[in-house]
Amino acid sequence: MDRYVVIGNPVSHSKSPLIHSLFAEQTGQAIEYTTLLAESGHFNETAQAFFAGGGKGANVTVPFKQDAHALARRLTPEAQTAGAVNTLYMDGDVLCGHNTDGPGLVRDVLFNHQGTLAGKHILILGAGGATRGILQPFLAQQPATITIANRTVSKAEILAEGFRPLAENIGLRGCGFDDLAGATFDWVFNATSASLQGEMPALPGTIVGTQTWCYDLMYSSDITPFCRWAQLAGAAKAIDGLGMLVEQAAESFEVWRGIRPETAGVLARLRQA
Repeated sequence: MDRYVVIGNPVSHSKSPLIHSLFAEQTGQAIEYTTLLAESGHFNETAQAFFAGGGKGANVTVPFKQDAHALARRLTPEAQTAGAVNTLYMDGDVLCGHNTDGPGLVRDVLFNHQGTLAGKHILILGAGGATRGILQPFLAQQPATITIANRTVSKAEILAEGFRPLAENIGLRGCGFDDLAGATFDWVFNATSASLQGEMPALPGTIVGTQTWCYDLMYSSDITPFCRWAQLAGAAKAIDGLGMLVEQAAESFEVWRGIRPETAGVLARLRQA
């Protein structure tokens, strides 16, 4: 069987092996997909040993997406723009890096939730690798504005400046959480890792109106702190990142196997688990 893994730390909790086993069953593909723990500072050795041993492809999760970007010898345009890689594969003897996070998130919003980003005022919380991965696909949807808010204001400002050439006719700015007071958004995306620690950044309640949709890029077996906060703030919808996880996995599966799996049934199965 062709072997695939998800590399991360921690990684034992990952739903990716189940997701890809369901994709393989559905499409008749003979693959083995497991988790692979990389110790801090040892991502390169772990990934290289996997591929040297005949591994066909790897997903990469926190905290190694930028390490994977540096390791790949060839990058797709999506990975180059994002500055992060979540999908590795071999093209002959060349290790290639791709990023499916942004397309996966956009597909979840548009198809699974029948939402729209075009013409909307979008707030993204956090200025790390997750935000880098989603900015270009978001900009391609032609929202009215995108605001990136971060605890360290300079990181948000630098990120916004870096993507400004792609933001023609779109208001793009970086700021701090305190600078959000008085503004209300159509979408609020949590791209911070706070939910993983059960925490929430301090946010003004004004950012959420009765028409605001809130989306946490993280997922959990219980409601995430961000989704709970969004519900209490009166948001129209509070969505976790499970759909994004499934959709980005489908994008990776298609890169590796040349066939795109159906995702609705897999997502329903995970919701029931």
